[in-house]
Formats: sequence, C-alpha cells, structure tokens
Amino acid sequence: MNLPGQNPVSREVRIPCGGAWLYGDLTRPANALGVVLFVHGSGSGRHSARNRLVAKRLQQAGIATLLFDLLTAQEEQIDLHTREHRFDIALLTGRLQDTTTWATAQPELQDLPIGYFGASTGSAAAIIAAARLGRRIAAVVSRGGRPDLAGPVALAAVTAPTLLIVGGADHGVIELNEQSLAHLTCDKRLVIVHGATHLFEEKGALEEVAELAASWFSAHLAGKAPPASTQDNTTPGNHHE
Repeated sequence: MNLPGQNPVSREVRIPCGGAWLYGDLTRPANALGVVLFVHGSGSGRHSARNRLVAKRLQQAGIATLLFDLLTAQEEQIDLHTREHRFDIALLTGRLQDTTTWATAQPELQDLPIGYFGASTGSAAAIIAAARLGRRIAAVVSRGGRPDLAGPVALAAVTAPTLLIVGGADHGVIELNEQSLAHLTCDKRLVIVHGATHLFEEKGALEEVAELAASWFSAHLAGKAPPASTQDNTTPGNHHE
C-alpha cells in the first residue's frame, strides 16, 4: 500500500513494437508490489474509463499499472471501418509481448513481477502471452473476456494464477469462460458478478471487478519469486462462484 502523502508517479511512454510505436500511461506507486499491463478489448484503448477505474484501484493497492494502445492511430482508424485488427489475436499478442519486454527493461519496473489484466478479445492475447512467457508472468485477470479465443493448447500451458470474471447477464460469454476454465491447469478461479452485463455498466458492478482484481493481484504479486526460480507452490484448483 502507499504511504500517506505519497502519490503515484505517472508518465506517458512510447513503446517500440516492431516497426510501430505505441503510446501508454505508466503509473507507479511508491514501493510497488508489481506492475499490471492492461490489454484492452475490441474498439477500446488506453483511455477506457472502465480500465482506468480498475487501474486506479490497483494503484491504491500499491500496484503499478501500464495502460497502452494496442493499435497505432492509423490502425485504429482502419479498424473503425473494417474491424480487421480488433480480432487479430496474433497481432495483439505480439504487441503485448513486445510491451512486456519493454517494461522489463525499464529501471523502475525491471525488478517487479508482472501481471496481465485483459478485457474482451484482449483476454485471449493475455492468455497466449502468459502461456508463451511462462513464469515471467505472475498473475492474469480477465474481465468479460474471450479466453476461449486463445485455444485449449494455450490455456493449458498457462502457469500464472488466472482469475476469470464474467457478468451474470453476459449470456454466451459465461459458457465460453466455463469451457476455458476447464482447460486451465494453473491456480484458477471463475467469478460471476450477478446481474452484470458484458461491460459491467450496472451500479457497483465495475467496482466489484476492481476489488476482485486488486485482491487477486495483491495475493499473487506480493513476494513473488524471481522468474529464474524453480520453486513452485501452486496448487491447481477450481473455485467457481
């Protein structure tokens, strides 16, 4: 947690991803427990009010956050008309991996465990990147996500403790998350926020998501062993609410 009188330090960043530059907002509280990279969903970006609400709650819990645009300004304009990029999971995953590499090279972040917060199609990218990066990723949270788009092989390969949060009125997506949960072999949990729809616009729904995410990341980022460690105290489980 932050000490009284100490405000998180924020700065805009530019992240090199292949031949593109992505913009992001990095906020680091004093004595941060870890850093969470936000992977937004279809047609969204780093200025998403929903993700910013969750990010603020994480910052209050002493966790650094990086909200960044997965697409360049030009790609976003094309996507508005064609929607060709928002479901390009391979592109989104590559951008997330490049951003993770960038984050681990930053002096203020390089010693911090990393978590992913994915929403909608961004959840699939978070799952695939977590599967590829293994122990480098300490925890994953999915909000109203489509982890099923990652495929059963990637889901089974994830080692990071993974929390799936779905709205109770988000019919169809609940079933897809239940199927995804069955493929996960890591420490896992599915929480259904009763009465919430896909965007968690109902009163108190998004705040519940933020509390769940803060609790999950706080538990799994705090005191996390370095990636080089071979120690594994994870016990696979299935807590379905």
